[in-house]
Amino acid sequence: MPATAASPWYKHLWPWIIIGILTTSVCLSLTMVSIAVRNPDNLVNDNYYEAGKGINRSLDRELLAQQLGLKASVHLDELTGEVDLRLTGSSHPQTLELNLISPTQPQKDRRVLLSQAEAGRYVGQLDDKVDGRRFVELLGNEGGQVWRLFEEEKVEHGVDLQLGDEALQGAERQQ
Repeated sequence: MPATAASPWYKHLWPWIIIGILTTSVCLSLTMVSIAVRNPDNLVNDNYYEAGKGINRSLDRELLAQQLGLKASVHLDELTGEVDLRLTGSSHPQTLELNLISPTQPQKDRRVLLSQAEAGRYVGQLDDKVDGRRFVELLGNEGGQVWRLFEEEKVEHGVDLQLGDEALQGAERQQ
């Protein structure tokens, strides 16, 4: 039976369509708010001053690596997971630390401790396959000071990564 002008509002179709749209909007908004609260963005740094001081410390470590004339060639073996690193320059510590850092997914970061096998050659073991764009960080120690080689590279097994072959960015005022 069709609704007439004299019939109550709840017997008309249009008020229910409008109420349905509004209810759906409110439910979706509350869902999005709850997702945002439960999954905060962990890439945002609240303490910019400390981050800036850390950048200066990183530049000091990279300048030390540059002064020592350090260059490294890293080879990742796809079958065995072995990391083979060749280091040239004026530093030959007993151990090195290699960090493969994912720019957006911290759970994909990998840390490998490398031991000296012979002069200028270091080996370590990677537990799983690492592919894609990564920040590659190599840390070592010389005379009580930590040096660092740091570059963004496309990591692929079977392809050698060259560290220390790019000019140091951001250190123009430090020298």
